[in-house]
Amino acid sequence: MNLLQGKVAIVTGGASGIGKATARLFAGEGAQVVVADTNALAGQAVVDLIEQSGGQAFFQALDVRSDEDCAALVAATLERYGRLDIAFNNAGISGTPALIEAQPLAQWRQVLDVNLTGVFNCLVHQVQAMKEKGGAIINTASIMGLQGAPGAAAYAASKHGVIGLTRSAALEYAKHGIRINALCPGYVVTPMTTGPETEFDARVLDTALKRLAMRRLGEPHEQAEMVLWLASDSASYVTGAHFVVDGGATA
Repeated sequence: MNLLQGKVAIVTGGASGIGKATARLFAGEGAQVVVADTNALAGQAVVDLIEQSGGQAFFQALDVRSDEDCAALVAATLERYGRLDIAFNNAGISGTPALIEAQPLAQWRQVLDVNLTGVFNCLVHQVQAMKEKGGAIINTASIMGLQGAPGAAAYAASKHGVIGLTRSAALEYAKHGIRINALCPGYVVTPMTTGPETEFDARVLDTALKRLAMRRLGEPHEQAEMVLWLASDSASYVTGAHFVVDGGATA
């Protein structure tokens, strides 16, 4: 359908999971894509897949905790493609589950630095690049941005923060034609939740499955479809909102 023909998009956390699925979907819809991640090998592999399918993309190393990296990402995008229309701020970590009294401060800070300050760092430079012609930004929050859970205080706090940041940014930049929304995934089959290095407890996932109306984990492409809609002109009157894609987990 070429919903994004002529558009330029950044995808952070683009080397795997929801980011990978979204980068490939964006490219398939005509966008030139910048895949940004800390994992250069996996990120380049996503670029290779896009190019093999006839799309255009390049990889940019990114640690969202670094303001310098975030600035360099936008600068490289403008240098290569001359514009920035879409940004999907998706990079994030789950952190190690821990009760509040047992949560090391360094671990708390790491989760907040990546999941919340990382989105802020990206936004600072993205909105400056979009102010003249407008654009669409989607920030990955979570259903944990709408509720709490024992052992997940840092993650829940960071994702609640992403929703608040999204709302405030949307109010600030609507006058520049920039739409800013948040995606709230439920439990999805990604390396963060089901991969070999996941910090998710299998018992937690099992309990979650029993509460899901659809009785299954989500797939990355199902989240990517929502991101595509929010990035496209079809969502031209949508800003400052959060969209839950969770198989009925919060119903």
